[in-house]
Amino acid sequence: MNRLANALSPYLRQHAGNPVEWYPWGEEALAEAKRRQVPLLISVGYAACHWCHVMAHESFEDDEVAARVNEMCVPVKVDREERPDIDAVYMNATVALTGQGGWPMTVFATPEGTPFFAGTYFPREHFLRLLDAVDEAWTNKREEVVAQGNTIVEALASAGPKLADVTEACPIGEPCPPRPPLGAAVLGDMVAAIQGAYDERNGGFGGAPKFPNQPVLAFLLEWYRENPDAETRKVLRHTASRMARGGMYDQLGGGFARYSVDASWTVPHFEKMLYDNALLLDTYAGLGGVTGEEFFGRVAEETARFVVEGLGTAEGGFASALDADTEGVEGSTYVWTPRQLRDVLGEDDGEWAAHAFAVSEGGTFEHGTSVLQLPVDPEDMKRYADVKARLLTARGQRAQPERDDKVVACWNGLAISALTRYAREFEVPWAEAAADRAARLLAEVHTVDGRLRRVSRDGEVGAAVGILEDYGAVAKAYLDRWGATADEVWLERAAELVGVIVDQFTDETGALHDTAADAETLVTRPADPTDGPTPSGWALAASALLAYGNETGREEYRDAAWRAVALAEPLLTEHPRFTTGLAAVALRLAETESES
Repeated sequence: MNRLANALSPYLRQHAGNPVEWYPWGEEALAEAKRRQVPLLISVGYAACHWCHVMAHESFEDDEVAARVNEMCVPVKVDREERPDIDAVYMNATVALTGQGGWPMTVFATPEGTPFFAGTYFPREHFLRLLDAVDEAWTNKREEVVAQGNTIVEALASAGPKLADVTEACPIGEPCPPRPPLGAAVLGDMVAAIQGAYDERNGGFGGAPKFPNQPVLAFLLEWYRENPDAETRKVLRHTASRMARGGMYDQLGGGFARYSVDASWTVPHFEKMLYDNALLLDTYAGLGGVTGEEFFGRVAEETARFVVEGLGTAEGGFASALDADTEGVEGSTYVWTPRQLRDVLGEDDGEWAAHAFAVSEGGTFEHGTSVLQLPVDPEDMKRYADVKARLLTARGQRAQPERDDKVVACWNGLAISALTRYAREFEVPWAEAAADRAARLLAEVHTVDGRLRRVSRDGEVGAAVGILEDYGAVAKAYLDRWGATADEVWLERAAELVGVIVDQFTDETGALHDTAADAETLVTRPADPTDGPTPSGWALAASALLAYGNETGREEYRDAAWRAVALAEPLLTEHPRFTTGLAAVALRLAETESES
């Protein structure tokens, strides 16, 4: 029996009709595996994931594959967005075993949850062969399999982040020294290293696939405000301009796709995530303020409208994502041919639009279609606005991508902060109202007995408990609401959350863990100061602790932020592009030290 029909997660519900007898993660699944003495198949993905859909169609909807899975193991479906703690544990194992990770993630584990084999997407025939191999190993070499799993877990437990020792400089319960946790030279070296990885031709960092790297941009922007220099300005302006003028940005409806599949920002992976758009709204609004360039302000406004109108839910929160696929075809909602432009706009405007949006007969995407780009602003901006509105109306008649409408606490916190700051800086009442509604949803629905829950959907809160990134982002959002409204209730709510960060997520050294001390025990307890597409939970929590300490004068919270940054100094030095979330907190600590 498939047990996903009543799941809160849209991703799990997508699999409710599979012949695979899925369980959601939980004690029932582990107990059944122990009773049958068979391995767990842990399949991790998310609703907007293209290759998750492909593997589902090829394998999990297939009766032969399903029969084999049901016979030899207990299959468990996990939404990585609902349970990032589980995702982190098994992603670490996947990377340790294969050298790379991704989704869908496919893990075989003992009935206790100890992983012994891991990978990502497997085509149907390969997956069938893998099932046979795992079954043979579990049946005939179980002791070796279990020993291998235990070795993996032991290695993961001992391979935690490389941290500094700050017990002498700033022991728990004692004041930290009156100096920044990182010297100016360390932060300057980080900026230089990031600039050294900058793509001079296309903007951004690295090659294909190319991601927004918003935590990097946010750090550079914060650095530039205090240390204006021509190179940092060039990196920021060039990268932000190329991203927003390329195909990764929705030239008609606003908002950014997850990443570009090429190095030139031409063809996106079409899924649109709330967290990317919340963070990039903040970046473009900041760039508009720093540079005075209308283009960046326009992108900020369009992105804010996409977040509010494209992802807003009836309950006042913001949905997680729009799917990459439309009716099983990636990107079909968004791409155009010259003929389609002329059909909508007429010959004259159609040809003008093809030139303006770089739509060619050969196409930039599949089957002769093109993703819209805007290499330069047209001279006739009135005509541009008219053409854009007509194309958007026509696009609205096409089939639309599915929306993952679960509300994730962390990502809504990021959106609330971005919209609050945008509304204040640019005097935008509708953005202020949207931020207020979402904050109230988190306070009234996501908060249960003083603790955060990770997700809600249709106003119903889920059972998954909040993790460190939820507490950090939501506490900071409440502090931003306090700054915007002077309503004491937001400061009180922030106090409750930063208190939980200190009590439940901080260990005796000052290090921060992704899961609470009283949370479900997994095979390892994840802790990671490095950023992904969002700043790490470690960085988000440190930011909230610092902001709360600054607002209230409570030095113990500033000290907790100081320790969090100082502990991670070896990682900031070794991996500058992947620790900029904490580097930005270090900059703020340095600023407040200089002001005191």
